[in-house]
Amino acid sequence: MRWLDHRLPLPDSLRGAVIALGNFDGFHLGHQAVAKEAIDWARAEGRPSIIATFDPHPVRFFKPDVPPFRLTTLEQRQELYLAAGATAMLVFHFDAELASTSAEDFVKVILHERLGAAGVVTGEDFTFGKGRSGNRQVLSQLGREVGIETRAVPPVMDNGAPISSSRVREALRQGDPQEAARLLTRPFAIRGVVEHGDKRGREIGYPTANLSIESYLRPRYGIYAITGRVLATGQELQGAANIGVRPQFAPPKELLEPYFFDFSGDLYGQEIEIAFHHFLRGEAKFDSLDALTEQMERDCVEARRLLAS
Repeated sequence: MRWLDHRLPLPDSLRGAVIALGNFDGFHLGHQAVAKEAIDWARAEGRPSIIATFDPHPVRFFKPDVPPFRLTTLEQRQELYLAAGATAMLVFHFDAELASTSAEDFVKVILHERLGAAGVVTGEDFTFGKGRSGNRQVLSQLGREVGIETRAVPPVMDNGAPISSSRVREALRQGDPQEAARLLTRPFAIRGVVEHGDKRGREIGYPTANLSIESYLRPRYGIYAITGRVLATGQELQGAANIGVRPQFAPPKELLEPYFFDFSGDLYGQEIEIAFHHFLRGEAKFDSLDALTEQMERDCVEARRLLAS
């Protein structure tokens, strides 16, 4: 799948595409509806389909100190967009130049001249341009002036409210990965490279693969039933993981620490993806390491049961 940069002209083979335009971080059911409209439209007319995204997220650009809230990396999004059937992923690099681009220039210079878009699909609430001065009506008007057709997709409703990334994030913060997975149509997953740690887990009989959480949203700290995937080999693993600051050990250090059942290989330096399936309990500090290991054994039994079902 092609990975495109909005600052560069598109290859001739991808000009005349239909572009799904939005942030599409979580790529939840609402995002998927916008992408499907663009992909179906492109296929009906024999055109390429492109799903766009922004990096960094505009919120991160304007408010750099907000807590981490990303649901996916660009690499994860690329895989999701490919699975949806898109021809390519387009990354809008959100910087001062893009932030100061007027709505008119965004349509006429970027979408029309640079990208050669034939059609653009957005959600009904999409805004763009300096000061968020553009909306779907402005996009439609400006598009007509340069020959870009536009369509807007209404929100996907669920239990009387639109499906949104905010709902996904709230479910994860509340320790409800199953609700998040329902809205996303897949489990929330954190991807990272396995690092060397202080070997605390190995010392108590539960060797873990340590991952930095980086810019991902922090789900509720605690213990989860998880699955893991080794990206290089595709190997699938099951286990239990702690995400948090490890209150049993000093100094506190924020980590994602999966322990994989029935696995004894070396994962250092490997990129793996951890999918969150069930929340078991919150983080806790125990009176002794023996009490901790006894609880970890119970956690693993419960995680096995839940993953088996």
